[in-house]
Amino acid sequence: MDRRMVEEGKSIAIISYLTIFGVIIAFYMNNEKKNPFAAFHFRQSLGLWLGFFGLGLIISNLDSWMASIALYIAFAVLFFYGFIAAIGGKAVPVPLVGNLFQKIFSGLGK
Repeated sequence: MDRRMVEEGKSIAIISYLTIFGVIIAFYMNNEKKNPFAAFHFRQSLGLWLGFFGLGLIISNLDSWMASIALYIAFAVLFFYGFIAAIGGKAVPVPLVGNLFQKIFSGLGK
């Protein structure tokens, strides 16, 4: 990715990490432009949000505050990592699951 492409997609990439609605907004904003940098971060953020809600549903049935706190801390760190990478203009996958998200959602944003 060249520098111009990163700069054009940076705002969309940042928006995708803000909330689950940010993912939806980023998807539609990138629908016309098809910016690869924005699409990369959109896929990362979408995977994080779906993972957060999916694991949150499972952990909520455990009724353990320690498991809940661990979930929130783990996903906060992953979101922060992705958000900082988007601000810095880097297409770096989030640790542990980022490459998996790129494979699963490879058809989105292209």
